[in-house]
Amino acid sequence: MQSENLYIGDDKFQRFLDHYQCPTPLKVVKLKFAGAICSPNNNLRPTDVISSLFSEDKQPRLTTKAEAELFFKFFMGLWDEMFEIIQTNTLYLPAMTAEDKKDLGTFCLMRAEQVERGFVEGFWGGCESLNIPQFAAELINSLSDMAGVYNMLAKKLEKSENPEDISEVIKHTDKTVEKTFKFLIENYILPNIAKLQRQLN
Repeated sequence: MQSENLYIGDDKFQRFLDHYQCPTPLKVVKLKFAGAICSPNNNLRPTDVISSLFSEDKQPRLTTKAEAELFFKFFMGLWDEMFEIIQTNTLYLPAMTAEDKKDLGTFCLMRAEQVERGFVEGFWGGCESLNIPQFAAELINSLSDMAGVYNMLAKKLEKSENPEDISEVIKHTDKTVEKTFKFLIENYILPNIAKLQRQLN
């Protein structure tokens, strides 16, 4: 699918999120869009996902039609970018850059957010249950379990004197998450990809 709304790039998009005081980090936004694109919730719209990125009492005020059009154009540029990633089954986690113990702990907490508040929450699309094959449900549940692993590793890092060992566990968990994405997309999403293209409204 050729995107009609080009993605403006990570740096500019982060500034865009900051301008509208969006509390959801870009890394989580990307995974939430990815999960929502994969969601079998037929009633889920991109506007619903965009709204969920903001606190209920802090929804952005779009004062003119031109501002609203640009606001959604920027978000749909990222949405279309993530759709292409799903369509080509190339969804990966950002590379680990943290080195010291404190940075690794922060990194683990962010990973947990990316997986749980990002992909998993996006996939459920506001539903408490979905009619999906058992293997797909088990894969989504396993992603939630791995988000729990990242949180557990963050706590271990607080007491660890040798963070290098935990760093290896993080890398292994990342690979497991990515393999889960790949299997889910290949065996459940791609056969139904034509039904998952969503309009803004």
